[in-house]
Amino acid sequence: MRLRLFGLVLGLVGFVSALSAQGQNLLVVIEDESDKTKYSQFWSDLQDRGFQLSYRSPKDTALSLFLHGEPAYSHLLLLPTKSKGFGPNLTPNLIVDFVNGGSNVLLALSAEQGIPSAVSSLLLELDISLPPDRNSLVVDHFNYDTQSAGDKHDVLLLPSSANSKKGIKNFFSVDGLVAFPHAVGQVLGNASPLLASVIKAPATAYTYNPKEDSTEGLEDVFATGAQLTLVSAFQARNSARFTVLGSSAALEDKWFDASVSLPGSKTGKTGQKTANKAFAHALSAWTFKELGVLRVNSVTHRLAEDTRAGITNSTAVSAAPGDVNPEIYRIKNRVHYAVSLSEYSGTHWIPFTPPAGDAVQLEFSMLSPFHRLDLTPSPDTANPQNNATLYTAEFVLPDQHGIFNFFLEYRRPFYTNVEEKRTVSVRHFAHDEWPRSFVISAAFPWIGGIWVTVLGWLGFVGLWVYSKPGGARRELKVGGVGGKK
Repeated sequence: MRLRLFGLVLGLVGFVSALSAQGQNLLVVIEDESDKTKYSQFWSDLQDRGFQLSYRSPKDTALSLFLHGEPAYSHLLLLPTKSKGFGPNLTPNLIVDFVNGGSNVLLALSAEQGIPSAVSSLLLELDISLPPDRNSLVVDHFNYDTQSAGDKHDVLLLPSSANSKKGIKNFFSVDGLVAFPHAVGQVLGNASPLLASVIKAPATAYTYNPKEDSTEGLEDVFATGAQLTLVSAFQARNSARFTVLGSSAALEDKWFDASVSLPGSKTGKTGQKTANKAFAHALSAWTFKELGVLRVNSVTHRLAEDTRAGITNSTAVSAAPGDVNPEIYRIKNRVHYAVSLSEYSGTHWIPFTPPAGDAVQLEFSMLSPFHRLDLTPSPDTANPQNNATLYTAEFVLPDQHGIFNFFLEYRRPFYTNVEEKRTVSVRHFAHDEWPRSFVISAAFPWIGGIWVTVLGWLGFVGLWVYSKPGGARRELKVGGVGGKK
């Protein structure tokens, strides 16, 4: 009976831990305890997904992101603070080390409380720039909520699918409009391939400091239009994620069920419900690695069956044709490569399928690629759970011996990085593996010349040996003068 109960407990624990591909410990840093009630629906959604929330104040002296040199939490949620930073235990350097340790961060900003200088310094580490004015917000006179921001136009209503690009999967697309009250605009650097924009501002948006009454601030704005990003995503080389949400109010209960209307909307005063709840779910799911996580189940390479005439497909040194993952091949061998990939989808693993127009590629390289091939997907029949896709390719090794790599690298926006390398040796032909000259058509003239020489020499010798010599030479005697002796 105890064993059954123990097995049941293990099963429940395994189910809960499967809700996130990384972990469930989530640290929420919130300055005012009374503000927790503003986000009650968001907290409930996180807890229903299996996250264990720990609420701490940035002023808590016992707060620490690390335990015994390792991250103490799997995820970190930073809500706006009125002070100049998050305290000595949440400095920009410590948060960067937290990300380098593999943990994920969701940072929410608000123009109402101002941007601390420590937050600006932290985001500069990620090549994200914020307006120099602490209270600058994004204003749009064409895409605002007429019911709550009829005068200030500082509550933007935007679709989450506006930034969809070909070949990139959009994990944040939801039906309806998302409200961004008092949003802080961000400008992403062009040099970093690790940054991606989730939601950009419309072409008619710009930054504005409401505390400046003069019009001088409007003549020299920080950024306008598509230069501004309201939600940005950073994924480090270790696949740790850092998301910046420009409007913390978008996570509040007030905007989860709010009724909004665009200028000139046919809905009138009744408006339409916001999609903030669904967007908050998708954004947090991606940040905390419930979406967009790839896993390599297996990598194999072996000799393929070669049907080319006159060629034996064998390494002949350490591997037989049936061996998997041999350490050595021979030049011009035909090899078969296969990799099994799965994608995490909130609660379980599913077969991975790249977006339309994209492909998983394999490189067979020494210093530079000798082959770069698109892998062909097929169901992974060897996987009993049927939650993987098998990508395969067959190709002929180059006519070059040396140390080569089967190198698979898949780096795409919003997907965790996949990098698999298998190193093998490629040898040249052994002395008894070269094809015989009589099967090489180009050698026929040379072989013919050799035999003509041999036959000519034998003919000459035969003629020399067996030819009959001429008759005996007669000596002619010359007489004396007058013909007499």
